[in-house]
Amino acid sequence: MRLLSVQSLRPGMKLAKPVMNEKEKILLNKGVAVTARMIKRLDDLHIKYVYIEDDISSGIEPVEVIPFAMRRKATGTIESTFRELTGRQQRHANIVVEKATKPFKGVVKDLLTHIKENRDVVTLMTDVIVYDEYIFSHSFNVTLYSLAIGMEMKLPESQLELLGLGSILHDVGKMTVPTEILMKPGKLTDEEFEEIKKHSENGFQILRNVHTVPLVAAHCAYQHHERLDGSGYPRGLKDKEIHKLAKIIAVADVFDAVTSNRIYRGAMLPHEGLEVLYSGSGQLFDKDIVNAFRKSVAVYPIGITVTLNDGKKGIVSGHHYGLSERPILRIIEENGVTIQQPYSLDLKERKDLIISACGDAS
Repeated sequence: MRLLSVQSLRPGMKLAKPVMNEKEKILLNKGVAVTARMIKRLDDLHIKYVYIEDDISSGIEPVEVIPFAMRRKATGTIESTFRELTGRQQRHANIVVEKATKPFKGVVKDLLTHIKENRDVVTLMTDVIVYDEYIFSHSFNVTLYSLAIGMEMKLPESQLELLGLGSILHDVGKMTVPTEILMKPGKLTDEEFEEIKKHSENGFQILRNVHTVPLVAAHCAYQHHERLDGSGYPRGLKDKEIHKLAKIIAVADVFDAVTSNRIYRGAMLPHEGLEVLYSGSGQLFDKDIVNAFRKSVAVYPIGITVTLNDGKKGIVSGHHYGLSERPILRIIEENGVTIQQPYSLDLKERKDLIISACGDAS
């Protein structure tokens, strides 16, 4: 299968994966031949990429590191808790979070076990979803990416469990932000952005008084928008003043934010999201954490088409753990001409070749 931008879809192309929302409602099923009306609808929903099936990509299958059922169970736990928090006074919010701590710890343990048993790069875009439940899927994704980083950095089990809980709860303060601001489709005013920024401190105030939540996890909520150079919020902390786990969550949070479909914009591709992290590495984000992220998360999703510096085009068909920017390709085009017999090329073995562009094949 091949990952194609919605802009490049043409009527008659067949979907290789269902397009669904976070409630497991299938919007378009696998095997459906898309129509012009369907393509417009996908575009209206801000869905940027879908998987299609065709002969040239036959046999290329994205690896699902976390099964959808596990993901849905986890996001369901997050959603039910966060919805219960909406509009609650702090005293009642504490009770809700205390009740949810045990299930959240269970989610973290399940994820850790599954990642260890299926040690591989965390592949992205294996499910094409819409934006309507962003805050819940975001909390899950940030937890997944944070744990992958933590494992790459060889954090002890106790720290990984703290990191996972802090990740799940890092945005809990957003439940105190008015929905009309949180879900605003356009650009926020300065006043609205100031309201959004309060979620870090509000989350900390909720979590610090929950005896089942370690104080470190509360500080993860408090500090995940702080930056090494002091340009972050809410306190303008610098480098060593920021807890290591909060630094990890900051990297995961930014990456997921820019690579997710949002109500006001479409998603960046993973390699573009990594460039955002690279551009802030050492100034905004910890270099070692960015490097650990690069090693543990697939930069080029399986099925995406890339162009090499010698003009060849290929579809990403596999990854190497710790070296995901040097994927295995199925070469489909040379010198602007589609070749009759595609062949495999491993960029790990060809240091002279680099990926110069990422996008749909012609």
